[in-house]
Amino acid sequence: MTATDSAGLPPRPPINFKTKALYGLGASASIIKQRGITTFLLLFYNQVVGLPPAMVSTAIMLALVFDAFVDPLVGQISDNTRSRWGRRHPFMYAAALPVSVAFYLIWNPPIGWEHEALFGYMLVCLLTIRLFDTFFELPSSALLAELTSDYNERTSIIAIRSFCGVAGGLIMQLLVYQVFLKKNPDGTGGLLERSGWEVYSIVGAITIFTIILISSSATHHQIPYLRKAPTRKITIPAMLREVGATLNNRSFVVLAISGMFMNVSLGLKTALELYFNLYFWGLTQGQLAIMTVTGVLASIIGVTLAPIIAGKIGKRYAAITMFFGAVIALLLPIGLRIIGVMPANGTNLLFGILILDFMANGIMAIMTGVMLQSMIADVVEDSEVKTGRRSEGLLFSADNLFKKIVSGVGVGVSGVLLTYVAFPQGAKPGAVDPDLLRNLALIYLPTIGAFYAVAISCLFLYKIDKSVHEENLRILQEGVLDARTTDAQIEAASPAATGPAGDLSPVTPRP
Repeated sequence: MTATDSAGLPPRPPINFKTKALYGLGASASIIKQRGITTFLLLFYNQVVGLPPAMVSTAIMLALVFDAFVDPLVGQISDNTRSRWGRRHPFMYAAALPVSVAFYLIWNPPIGWEHEALFGYMLVCLLTIRLFDTFFELPSSALLAELTSDYNERTSIIAIRSFCGVAGGLIMQLLVYQVFLKKNPDGTGGLLERSGWEVYSIVGAITIFTIILISSSATHHQIPYLRKAPTRKITIPAMLREVGATLNNRSFVVLAISGMFMNVSLGLKTALELYFNLYFWGLTQGQLAIMTVTGVLASIIGVTLAPIIAGKIGKRYAAITMFFGAVIALLLPIGLRIIGVMPANGTNLLFGILILDFMANGIMAIMTGVMLQSMIADVVEDSEVKTGRRSEGLLFSADNLFKKIVSGVGVGVSGVLLTYVAFPQGAKPGAVDPDLLRNLALIYLPTIGAFYAVAISCLFLYKIDKSVHEENLRILQEGVLDARTTDAQIEAASPAATGPAGDLSPVTPRP
């Protein structure tokens, strides 16, 4: 008997590679949007449009915080939605047009507006993008735990999804460097040329729209085999009790805390990455394009190795090992430059070292991401054993909530750092004071390193390995709850919780 059968659903046919690949393709839409905002938006609005960096980073931070609080709401509503298209697909289809239009608009702000008006315009576009991207990405991510309960197959599907996301984002970034905003021999064009951003916005918007529809349609035939939302009335207090009971899971808590510290660093890293590449290392756009291609190759290697390594040593230790290696690869070149042992800018030796380091970081980073997403998926059954409810959307959204709140802090800090070191507006690569760049690096390294160290340490407390996961599946298949049933579940099933008003139907363990 399978877990799916025990839930009263028809036997699921095998999920073929085409379905897995097109499901995974959906990650490209979110990563194209995310990479555009995190990599280019600060540079675009600061150096091209002319907004102060602190103002730009503040708008990005506010949008991330907004998104963080929207995520659990969408996740909980998605978990409890009943429709002929199931719990997830109505939201996924609804996201396609609004997020694409908002993506186009954010790269085409009005000319001649005052700073305050441009700030408001950018913020509205960001909030719209974040809201409707959540409508797609959260339900799509939550589908993973429903498509398969197999411990290793989850890792392989996430590997495909991670590759599609990374490859899609890097390919679009490559097009920015080499097509939309290519630096011409006569000095025209480049990242500071405003007209190129319009072409990028059109192609990006159409790509996002198309990918969302294709990916959503690819899993549409799985709707009859997906979990159905329970038929019950639920009030806000009852919903909050359910949220608290679901999130009161040790393994989830340590993953969430790790993710918070990790995403502070990621927000800071991503916002300043282009500044370091252009000004600190003096790379050309052609070299950035080569690094982007290298990133695609690294993602292929990473997603290929991730299921193999996870199968041999387990997801937790694989995540810890790869995470540590990725951080070392990220920080080592900057540290070596500070102590004066890196080759000079503009030399082939320097670029060769950076390429090798970039590939090593990319391979280990994507492997880490695959492991962490698969570990979150394994919390779903662990939580169901404890609460009697399937809460994929809530768990993935809550994980995103904590990450996005602090990621906004990281982006905000990047603007503060640029302001603190008095980074010049309209700066040309090679013309920025080396002492200014050194000061930026000296602040950047210990800050980001400390946050990454905490994130890695938290992973040692995660407790769901393959044996625990298989035991959870056994319990659910047999329809038996063990002694780990929580007080919150008992309370939810009690007359006091349901009451004469019928605000919450009794929650029974779902086999």
